[in-house]
Amino acid sequence: MNITPVILCGGSGTRLWPLSRAGFPKQFLVLSGDNSLFQQAVERIQAAAAPDIRVGETLVVTNEEHRFLALDQLRELKDVRATLLLEPQARNTAPALTLAALQASAQGEDPILVVTPADQTVTDGHAYTAALQAAVRAAAGGAIVILGVTPDRPETGYGYIQAGAVLPSGGAYAVQAFAEKPDAATAQRYLAQGGYYWNAGMFVLKASTWLKALGQFRPDIASATQAAWAGKAVDAPFIRPDKAGFAAVPSESIDYAVMEQCPGSTVPIHMVPLAAGWNDLGAWEAVWQVGAQDAQGNVVHGDVLTADTRNSLIYAGSRLVGTVGIDNLVVVETADAVLVADRSQSQNVKKLVTALEQQKREEQTLHRKVHRPWGWYDSIDQGERFKVKRIQVKPGASLSLQKHHHRAEHWIVVTGTAEVTCGDKKILLGENQSTYIPRGEVHRLANPGKAPLEIIEVQSGAYLGEDDIVRFDDHYGRS
Repeated sequence: MNITPVILCGGSGTRLWPLSRAGFPKQFLVLSGDNSLFQQAVERIQAAAAPDIRVGETLVVTNEEHRFLALDQLRELKDVRATLLLEPQARNTAPALTLAALQASAQGEDPILVVTPADQTVTDGHAYTAALQAAVRAAAGGAIVILGVTPDRPETGYGYIQAGAVLPSGGAYAVQAFAEKPDAATAQRYLAQGGYYWNAGMFVLKASTWLKALGQFRPDIASATQAAWAGKAVDAPFIRPDKAGFAAVPSESIDYAVMEQCPGSTVPIHMVPLAAGWNDLGAWEAVWQVGAQDAQGNVVHGDVLTADTRNSLIYAGSRLVGTVGIDNLVVVETADAVLVADRSQSQNVKKLVTALEQQKREEQTLHRKVHRPWGWYDSIDQGERFKVKRIQVKPGASLSLQKHHHRAEHWIVVTGTAEVTCGDKKILLGENQSTYIPRGEVHRLANPGKAPLEIIEVQSGAYLGEDDIVRFDDHYGRS
């Protein structure tokens, strides 16, 4: 059996602000273990390989803005082949899975798709692998298979799957019904009664099975997505469906479009239980739950000092954070923002993000340190008519050929070698050397060396916004 991993890599993780932001959302963060949640999702499916299960190319469905974040993190993994399907805009998970099914079908086979969100974690990898392998074998016969998470508390934040009869193959159940997110009393009843599982959004099914079911239940989504796919552009390893066509695709989730329509229909739908310490890290409370708690119930990260502190999560991203006499709090520090919240209220962090968005504040979208396909920059100081950045350029990489209408720039090389284009001149600069880029001059910064290039950039001018860039040439396809 051939399986194709499908990683749904959308979402902005607003409840984990200020660490998760629209420009660098939670799936790309390292919140548990050594790798990001996205990398963990990819590796978990790779581990499902068995004598009768062959893992093929990974399909990552993400948006245009995050393509280089995903690509860079994939390159850090060993022996992972991947294609990135880039959504021009978010249309929810049903169109995303349809793009993956169309790409998988285009290879001339009908592989089994293993579909998972990119922002979850499990603590028992062996149990996850066993459940996934059971689901793959159950899906080989044409059924849709859901991994249902065994609940350990009366959770009101998840939808539920009601399991029916045990199937003859063993290890799987018929799905009797789906239930919406319940109130506390109903969730407690589900837990006491048994036979109910959390719907964690992990599915295993053949590409043809999905396309047939979607055509049966939501032919509008199927036809519109296929039309957008027909107009796709390929720029390996990226595939872009037609922008205008994809905008016309109805926005809907996998659950509402297909899964909840299956019980009682002609489409077989099964469930394999998953008891593997699953968590979707949907809020800081969940990060505290899965973290390594000390004797006082605290989970700490970074340079943290505590006194008389209990049952709290303290995250220090860029400096020393000290706490005294607190209980049941979340304290998250980054270079440009600090969050303090009652742990039980951490779901409501999204209210702050909404306020930041309404005020058009940059802290909603970007960190002080911003990753780019060529490297990163860190805005270390700013005042009236000046801004100071620390910039690192990867070996062999370069910024776009560009100019600015409102600012001039001074560049000082800290380490490495800089190749500087300024007008019709091109020069090489080494450590401690500098140059000046006048306002309105066409220029480019490149790293011709084999080690990272690091410079300090001092901008001066009447307007220093990031949108004051006119690009003439860019190796990364940015306009």
